[in-house]
Amino acid sequence: MATSFTTVAARTTSPVIKAGQGALCVADASVTFDTDVTLAAALTVSVVRVPAGARVVAGYVYGADIDTGTEALDFDIGWAANGGTGTFDEADPDGFGNLGVITGDVIADFKPVAGIFVPFQGRLLTEGVVSFTKRTTLELLFNADANAGGTGLMTMVAFYYVP
Repeated sequence: MATSFTTVAARTTSPVIKAGQGALCVADASVTFDTDVTLAAALTVSVVRVPAGARVVAGYVYGADIDTGTEALDFDIGWAANGGTGTFDEADPDGFGNLGVITGDVIADFKPVAGIFVPFQGRLLTEGVVSFTKRTTLELLFNADANAGGTGLMTMVAFYYVP
């Protein structure tokens, strides 16, 4: 069973967007579990990359309710080491969220249908904007298998700018 998976957007050969100074950019990619890769504990999915100098200001992960019934799915949102020497350049697999068990349950007035929607949090909430000195891969780390299902689409969207 694979322990890592890289989307096309996160491959080192894929370009990263670096718009004009201060312009807000978006990086996004999706992964379909059971088509692209099988969801399992200890799986790392490299989802998107941001360019050198990127300052991530927000983001989220959304998708299908891929763990129906008695939920056990546990994943984190973070980034890989990039070889730089800045505050955020070392790997932090849960830097944008150590989420614990995720339910796909409806949350009235926020998420009116079953599914996953998790905004970036973690170090954004405690330290503010996350700045990378080198090109960096944003990742999902799965800590526990889905109890039921384990199939469906998940998408990551990251908002950043380069000063």
